[in-house]
Amino acid sequence: MNVLVLGSGGREHAFAWKLAQSPLLTKLYIAPGNAGTAQVGINLPFAATDFAAIKQAILDLHISLVLVGPEDPLVKGVHDFIVGDEEIKHVPVIGPKQYAATLEGSKEFAKEFMIRHAIPTAAYFTATPDNIQESFYFLSQQKPPFVLKADGLAAGKGVLIIDDLELAKRELESMLNGKFGAASKKVVIEECLHGIEMSIFVLTDGSHYVTLPEAKDYKRIGEGDAGLNTGGMGAVSPVPFCNTELLQYIDTHIIKPTVDGLHADGIEYCGFIFFGLMVSGNTAKVIEYNVRMGDPETEVVIPRIQSDLLALCVAAANKTLHNQTIQLDSRTATTVMLVSGGYPGEYVNGKPITIGNTPDSIVFHAGTKTSENHAVVTNGGRVIAVTSYGNNKNDALALSYNSIKNITFDGMYYRKDIGFDL
Repeated sequence: MNVLVLGSGGREHAFAWKLAQSPLLTKLYIAPGNAGTAQVGINLPFAATDFAAIKQAILDLHISLVLVGPEDPLVKGVHDFIVGDEEIKHVPVIGPKQYAATLEGSKEFAKEFMIRHAIPTAAYFTATPDNIQESFYFLSQQKPPFVLKADGLAAGKGVLIIDDLELAKRELESMLNGKFGAASKKVVIEECLHGIEMSIFVLTDGSHYVTLPEAKDYKRIGEGDAGLNTGGMGAVSPVPFCNTELLQYIDTHIIKPTVDGLHADGIEYCGFIFFGLMVSGNTAKVIEYNVRMGDPETEVVIPRIQSDLLALCVAAANKTLHNQTIQLDSRTATTVMLVSGGYPGEYVNGKPITIGNTPDSIVFHAGTKTSENHAVVTNGGRVIAVTSYGNNKNDALALSYNSIKNITFDGMYYRKDIGFDL
């Protein structure tokens, strides 16, 4: 079968790398892809949100399945577009429809869903320009730090965590006045949860699900989790503190009620669900949902899946996931992200990348492209993810850091302390 993957990051390279191993695959296409995906499939020169071009590709290339990587095309309704078109509606899409994608597209929607289905999460209040005094009162009842979240998608920048109450009030007003554009027309004020963050992922057909490996990623640019938030500087899977009892709690109190809740609410869902969790002891609360796999978590989760990913996707599309079991590699996988100098602030694209011999690692491209003279150059803030296996996180990280010695580009930066807190 011919498969089309939408997206251009490290997540999509990891998907493509895994799908290329499937005996079910005939041809693999990635739109727009990057210099890494070009090594395992055929890149197509259009954006993941160019619906007209997606339709033409499905028709011209006889695509049998579409796998959507990033959230943007999902929130914009790519699944609805495909099933709503007479010529291509027979092609299954791995990724939820637009309404279901509101789980990620609106913090308020997600909170209301969690409360309705008794899924553990932080107490919250939705602030609007019309209820500012009530919002200030709710803030005053919380213990610092104060958590403010833009309701809509803000490219990972819409969350503020503030220690001072008066500053939190001023920032709340600033957000409601357009600090994050339309994304912060509403702001969700949350109780601050304490513990350690972890993510877990499932693939669901809307009624059944298979649970993928958990992971822990590192968002801050600086070592010791200092500095600005990024899209993610590295990840580890499995997470050492995630024992059988915690996994059972997460399945019983979070995953199953979520999938059952979607079904009960009549929300069709075929695709991945990302559960961002705050873990305390052997319990957890949901910080957020994402309606796709995380990045760079995908670069450690996918390599640990020994089962055929394409077969799992076909089963999800056919609503037969209950007939599937998932086989996992017991080894630890770690990834370290190499980023452009200046990221997450201003940075310059087009820097030539040299990738030498890295036999002990998988090099996933994130922000790269092939230049007109066929050189691989930087094309984003997060450029390369270097993933390795080991018997434990230290062994795996040692291999990743050793491989990084053979990769260079001007201004390259990476954290040398991934997994430091585990």
